[in-house]
Amino acid sequence: MKRPIRITVAEPSVILRGGIISVLKQTNAIHAEVFELGEIDRLTDVLRWQRPDILLINPGLLGVSSLSRLRKETANPEMKCVALSFSLLDASVLKEYDGTISLYDTAEQIAEKITRLVQEPAAEKRPESLSQREKEVVVEVIRGLTNKQIADKLCLSTHTIITHRRNIAAKLGIHSSAGLTIYAIVNKLVDLDELKMEG
Repeated sequence: MKRPIRITVAEPSVILRGGIISVLKQTNAIHAEVFELGEIDRLTDVLRWQRPDILLINPGLLGVSSLSRLRKETANPEMKCVALSFSLLDASVLKEYDGTISLYDTAEQIAEKITRLVQEPAAEKRPESLSQREKEVVVEVIRGLTNKQIADKLCLSTHTIITHRRNIAAKLGIHSSAGLTIYAIVNKLVDLDELKMEG
């Protein structure tokens, strides 16, 4: 049997939260394990250990925090975020969300929206683009320079180079020099003939 969908309902109002949880538990269309969170100041910590597949949250509670930052801070990049809409919301506020559940949705509509979210294939992830400085670091790494040598060459501290390398690995998901070499050639950061001459 497939594991249940893990859903966290983050809403300080006990009435609204209870109503949503009740609808989620009563519908047979989805097999869900539902968590509730009323204390929004604990949001990041709670999400870190709950690791839900879907977060249902009132957009007003996040303030200026972005969902991408929330996913990063909770180490859960695959978490789908759904806005709980209890009033008219600006479209610009909702564009970051994977979906919206309205106060006026029926139980069937809510189940359908959640099912659709879970069945959607994950969007193909495009690697984040590197800054100019990070590109320079990649080039020096594939040339075989140590962190200290790169730091000296680029007039930076070794600590800064280590931070750049950590950011590069996180952005690209590449953790080897061979992988970085392929990335650099494909993205025309270095010329293949130039590398052959150095090697």
